[in-house]
Amino acid sequence: MASLESLASSETAEDAGRGRISSNGRDEIKESTKKIKKRRAKSMLKFGYFRPEHYGSQEKEADRTEEPFNPTHLVIMVNGLIGSAQNWKFAAKQFLKRYPKDVIVHCSKVNSARLTFDGVDVMGNRLVEEVLLVIKQYPYVQKISFIGHSLGGLVARYAIARLYERDSTGKLSQENGDTKNNGSGDPCLQEKLTGKIAGLEPMNFITVATPHLGSRGHKQVPIFCGLYTLEKAASRTSWLFGRSGKHLFLTDCDNRKPPLLLQMANDCEDLKFMSALQSFRRRVAYANARFDHIVGWSTSSIRRRNELPKHQHFTRHEKYPHIVNEEVTKILSPQQEVPLEVKGNGYKWIHMEEEMIRSLLKMSWERVDVNFQGSKQTLFAHSTIQVKNYCINSDGKDVIQHMVDNFLL
Repeated sequence: MASLESLASSETAEDAGRGRISSNGRDEIKESTKKIKKRRAKSMLKFGYFRPEHYGSQEKEADRTEEPFNPTHLVIMVNGLIGSAQNWKFAAKQFLKRYPKDVIVHCSKVNSARLTFDGVDVMGNRLVEEVLLVIKQYPYVQKISFIGHSLGGLVARYAIARLYERDSTGKLSQENGDTKNNGSGDPCLQEKLTGKIAGLEPMNFITVATPHLGSRGHKQVPIFCGLYTLEKAASRTSWLFGRSGKHLFLTDCDNRKPPLLLQMANDCEDLKFMSALQSFRRRVAYANARFDHIVGWSTSSIRRRNELPKHQHFTRHEKYPHIVNEEVTKILSPQQEVPLEVKGNGYKWIHMEEEMIRSLLKMSWERVDVNFQGSKQTLFAHSTIQVKNYCINSDGKDVIQHMVDNFLL
């Protein structure tokens, strides 16, 4: 604001030099400055609480507007391997343009660059502390949603298990303000909403190109072209990406415990991974059907390979041209499940993968399949689906728009 005032003052001084200042010059200066301030305040409202110079967080600007408001929905965005908060810059802007008075978007900053090699659990613990700090800054928030790209989706799954709070009364607590009934009238849905995440009502849990089943196994990392030799070599060298690499390739069997991703497919004694995930009103998995050389289609869409839709059945949406398939998973009853036999004491990846699929599909998921065929950015599909950098990933903007349009407030 100081710069605006100095600008107005300098313009007036120039006019004075030309002999154009009237006796009411000071009043005119004040009036001009007020108009500039008013225009600036209106432009800030367009972006809600988002400040371009701080993409990882948001600052309160209510005191600069005539009608202050307090958004009640906190959206946490989590980056992937070797990523940063900047990766969510475009998506964060779109959310705030659409819901300027409803959401606060926070792009996580605690796991970036080489810190993403530290492991899903360590990164998850950092995210937990960050989320709690953010909630303290905005005590009026009542709801929370998570959006994670690639490894960030797994980190978010770990974090919500630590933030999960079971409500023994069967009702949503009102720790951070009054929360209303969703009005759906569905008793089954109401029964699921018996927990909170960090004291807030869990709404949307969205993953984008996230390897829910890990990166081990046939064609889970497409860049290896399905060659067994390359896949085996990658599994043995997973340590190059630190503990995160071991977690992704399911080679972390510490203290004779199952790999972490397998543990995250069940409720443990101290961490309720499945209960936390099920507490969200909706779960969405965006997946690249083609051209993603980092994360395979089956692991990001939580499918068995023989369940993947045929490409000839793809239909493009007029509004979202790169989205080719949408479906909601069916929940199988225990009677419909085929018993899974595991031979010996070890965990073979094929059995681990099947166990993770079965556990994750005990709750409903919205699957959104994406295909960048015909785009000049197909080589970067893993980043384009997130619009990681608008200059080279702009074709993914319709995917982000789909995410925004279907977001549950």
